[in-house]
Amino acid sequence: MLKPVDVVLFDFDGTLSWPDSNFAFGRYCFRHSLRPWLFLPLIGLSGVVRLFNPRGIWWRENIRRFITPNMVRRFAHDFVREHKRNRFGWATDKVADERAAGNKVILISASPDYLIPKLVDDIDFDAVICSKMYKDKPWKYKFLCHGKNKVCAMDEWAKTHKCIPHVVRAYSDSKSDMPMMEIAAQQIWINPKTGLPR
Repeated sequence: MLKPVDVVLFDFDGTLSWPDSNFAFGRYCFRHSLRPWLFLPLIGLSGVVRLFNPRGIWWRENIRRFITPNMVRRFAHDFVREHKRNRFGWATDKVADERAAGNKVILISASPDYLIPKLVDDIDFDAVICSKMYKDKPWKYKFLCHGKNKVCAMDEWAKTHKCIPHVVRAYSDSKSDMPMMEIAAQQIWINPKTGLPR
C-alpha cells in the first residue's frame, strides 16, 4: 500500500546558490582550457537559437559541446570546491529545519549529474535529482530535468519509494519551475541575486 509523505522541493541554481552552476562550469572551462574558445561560433549560434526556442534542447547541448569527459575529470573537483562558496548561508539550515519537521526534502535541479551531487554532498537531502548526462558526451542529455520533467522525476522517485508525495512547500527562483511550484501548497520564490524570498 502506498503511504502519503510530506515533501519539500528545492531548486538549486538561483535558489540555494548563485550564479548558475551549469554556465559557471562552462566559464571555468574557458579559464582553464583553450578548447572552449574553438567552439565560440557554435556557442554564438546556440545563443541565437535560444532566443527563438528558449525551451529547446539543441542549444542547451551545443552551447557546451566543448565539454569532454577529460575536462570533467580535470576540472569538476576544483570547480565544485570553488562554487560551494556561492551557496546562500541559509541553505543548509533550511534543509535541516524541513527534515526536522518530518518532511522528505528533495533537491531537483536542471544542472548536470557530474556537478550537482557533489555541490550538495554536505547537505542532508533525502534525494538529489538532476539532469543525467552521457558519460562519453557530458554535453549531451540522457534526461533533462527541467520544467515539467522535474515533476516527472519526483513522481519516479515516489514510485520507487512506494509513496504518494504531498508537496507542502517548493522553493525556486525561476518561472521555468512553475510546474513544480504549482503542485506545492506553499510557493517560496527566491531572489537569485540576494537569496532572499521575494
